[in-house]
This record gives sequence, structure tokens and C-alpha cells, in this order.
Amino acid sequence: MEMDMDTIRKTIATTVFIVLVAWAWRVLDWAWFTPKRLEKRLRQQGFKGNSYKFLVGDVKESGKMLQEAMSKPMELNNDIVPRIMPHIDHTIKTYGRNSFTWMGRIPRVHVMETELIKEVLTHSTKYQKNFDVHNPLVKFLLTGVGSFEGAKWSKHRRIISPAFTLEKMKSMLPAFAFCYDDMLTKWEKIAEKQGSHEVDVFPTFDVLTSDIISKVAFGSTYEEGGIIFRLLKELMDLTIECMRDVYIPGWSYLPTKRNKRMKEINKEITDMLRHIINKRNKAIKAGEPGEDDLLGVLLESNLQAIKNQGNKKDGGMSINDVIDECKLFYFAGQETTGVLLTWTTILLSKHPEWQERAREEVLQVFGKNKPEFDRLNHLKYISMILYEVLRLYPPVIDLTKIVHEDTKLGSYTIPAGAQVMLPTVMLHREKSIWGEDAMEFNPMRFADGVANATKNNVTYLPFSWGPRVCLGQNFALLQAKLGLAMILQRFTFDVAPSYVHAPFTILTLQPQLGSHVIYKKIKS
Repeated sequence: MEMDMDTIRKTIATTVFIVLVAWAWRVLDWAWFTPKRLEKRLRQQGFKGNSYKFLVGDVKESGKMLQEAMSKPMELNNDIVPRIMPHIDHTIKTYGRNSFTWMGRIPRVHVMETELIKEVLTHSTKYQKNFDVHNPLVKFLLTGVGSFEGAKWSKHRRIISPAFTLEKMKSMLPAFAFCYDDMLTKWEKIAEKQGSHEVDVFPTFDVLTSDIISKVAFGSTYEEGGIIFRLLKELMDLTIECMRDVYIPGWSYLPTKRNKRMKEINKEITDMLRHIINKRNKAIKAGEPGEDDLLGVLLESNLQAIKNQGNKKDGGMSINDVIDECKLFYFAGQETTGVLLTWTTILLSKHPEWQERAREEVLQVFGKNKPEFDRLNHLKYISMILYEVLRLYPPVIDLTKIVHEDTKLGSYTIPAGAQVMLPTVMLHREKSIWGEDAMEFNPMRFADGVANATKNNVTYLPFSWGPRVCLGQNFALLQAKLGLAMILQRFTFDVAPSYVHAPFTILTLQPQLGSHVIYKKIKS
């Protein structure tokens, strides 16, 4: 019996030892050997970059360079790449265009050739969205149709599309105009008393566009939408902190202060949206007329999709899916338009000749009347200005994809598990495409449209390109066009003496040290 027990103990000990060795080998393979194999394959094809550092890759070096770049403002010009992505800029200058960097243990190849860019964005099933899939907390914010692939992406995009038709855009215009008019009327009252009104435009436009989203997305329940917006802003800040950390598997389950707060916010947002959605669905099923807002259109479209599939559950979106899409409405719609209006204001302040040209156009088309949907397309200069602002200050400064199997890209083979990055903000400054004045603000380059400006190359990517082009781009452009037109009708503006130029990225490209602009009311 003693021999049997001794044998059992030895067997258990041997089994435990084997399991531990196997586990240690898997961890070592994941953390060291796999990245080194990927590095070898990239170098064999002529790609260059730093050697892999255990687990952290280039994260520490990149973070240090970014911190240093953000510690001081820059001259008032458009050469912003060394400030907003210093490590990528340094890598390409050091190793050339065929280079890579390390995001932790994952190599990221920089793609800058126009034909390869087109290939990446055309074949969206091969080159998939690269959200931080390892950290479940990041998915609280980066969710919805933008984060899905395959059949689920197709289904969601099909159901959401009716909310962004031309007719739907037209019906949104009164809500846009109401919000802008309310803000500008307050500015006018202050300017009449003081002679001018100084505004930090980014937070102002941020709140304004959130109010607009609340109204057009949630209609009569827009006040609840405002609460959701404030919670989402806090969640965004916490999400960015997560994305900048090297993720350790299982860390998100620890009860840290940040983890707990992110879960609390997500639950609060989810509960509020679920209450609104359940109330709407109940009204629709009772035969009551649906509300003509984004949420109403989305719910009607979803119910129709379910009916078309014979009331199968997988024919449409679940309530949780609808909640995720509502989050995306808020985050993407509000952020994009807010930063676009901010940088447009800054650039038109620096270029008063274009500000005046745009104002003359607006007054010629609309006079002092509220802009009408059917004639907004007559504002050619306004469109050119917005295109040029999006070229120099795109809301998202790069597009990153991941491949899950070895994938041919031109003459290269991108190994499974590697990422490809399209550095949008760099591509928008390529002199071979845009000319010697690529760093300059020159809306005339878009006088004959985007295709002519890019020489038919796929290098203008403010809203991506191809099958996964941003569904809400017309929403953002319409809102910005209307807002800019209404501002130009009432005010001239210039940057305040206190303004310092300090672009930086918090998911979107924003002014780090404020965006103070002085508005002067135009005399009637």
C-alpha cells in the first residue's frame, strides 16, 4: 500500500511537472519565439526595424518619445507628424519606407505604396480591423459595426444603412440648425456687450455635437442622451489608458480602480440605453408610430430584417447589438465632427483670405437666412476647405489592420499575426501625390474633386476607403458644412494671442493645450 501511495505521489508530481513545463513552453513561445519568427520572416523580405524586446517591443521607447514631443508646443505650421507620431516618423526616417515597429509582441508593418494601400483596403476580409481584442475592457467603447468582421459586419451595416440615407440626412438638418443657432445666439449676446467673444472651440464644439447627436439619435429622450455622452467621455479617457499599457492576459479581471470604474460606466450606459430601446420596441409592437430619429429608424430596420428572415433571432440584431451601435453613433459621430470644426476654425483663422472667400460664398447662396439642405451642395469653397482640413488634420491619424493567416501583399507575404499600418497623416503629406506644397493649406487642390487631387490614387483616407468606408461620413460633413456656414454668416474669427499649436491624439486628433479663438460679430 505504501508502495502504491509512493507511486501515486510520483505520478502526480511528474504530471504536474510536465504540465508546468508545457505551460511554460507555451508562454515562452507566445512571448518570445513567435515574435522572433515573425521578425525573421519580415527581415528576409527586406523590412527593417528595431529588434524585438521581450513583451514590450517598442512600447517603452515609443511612449518616451511621445511624452517628450507632447511636453512642448510646436510652431504654427502643418508639419505635425514628428509631434503626433514621433516613433513612427523616426522609424521611417531611420529604416526607410519598408519598415516595421513593435506593438508589444506584435510587429506592425508600415504600408505607404499606393497600390498596396488600395489592396489592403479592398480586401477587408483578409486585412481585418485591429481593435485591442485581447483586452475585453476596450470593447466597452470600441464596439458596434466598426469592430465586426464577416457576416456580422455585413448584417449590421445593412440594417444601419437606412439611418444614413439622403432623405434621412435632410430630415436631420432642422435639429442641426437648432443647436447651432442656440449656441451662436449666446455668442452674439456676449459679443454685443464685449465687442468680441473668446471661445475654447474644441470643448465647445464637443458639447455642441454631442447635443446634436442626442437630438437626432434619441429624439424626445435627448436629455438622457446627454448623460450617456458624459459617461462615454469618461469611458474614452479610461480606454485610452488601457490601450497605452502593455496588456497582461487576465489583468482586466482584477478589481483595480480603473477596471472597476470602466465596468461601472459600461453598466450604467447599457442600462440607460436598454431602458430607452425596450420602451421604443414596446411602442412599435403596440402599433404606435415610431419616432423619426436615428434610433427609431434603426429599430424599424432591425424589426424588418427579422421579419424578412422569418422572425429568426439571428435575422436581426439583438438588444445588446443595438446598444453597441448606439454607443458608436455617439462616439464616432460626435468626435469626428467636433474635431473637424475645431481644426477648420483654426486654419481659417490662420488664412483669413479663405475665411473671407468662404463667407462671400455663403452670403451669396443664403444671405442671412438659415442654410437649406438642397442648396448646401452649392457651397463649393466650403467643401474644398473641409476636404483640405481633413487632409491636414484627419480625425484618425492611421488605419491599422491585422492578418490572421499568411497573406500576399504585392510582392510581399505578411505573416499571420502581424499588423499592417497605413499612416494616414503621412500619406496626406506625400509630395509625390499632393505636390511641393503638400504641407500648406491650399483648398484649391480640391477644386476638381478628390480623385483629381489624388491623381486617382488611394491616398486620401479621412474616412477610410473601400468596402469599410465610414458609414457616417456624409453625416459628419453635412453637420460641419452647415455649422461652418452659420458661423460665417454671423462672425469673423481669429486665433487668440494665447493660442499655442499642439496637436495630439486621444483616439482622434485634438488640440492638446486649448483652441482659443476670438469671434467678432458681423454688423448687419
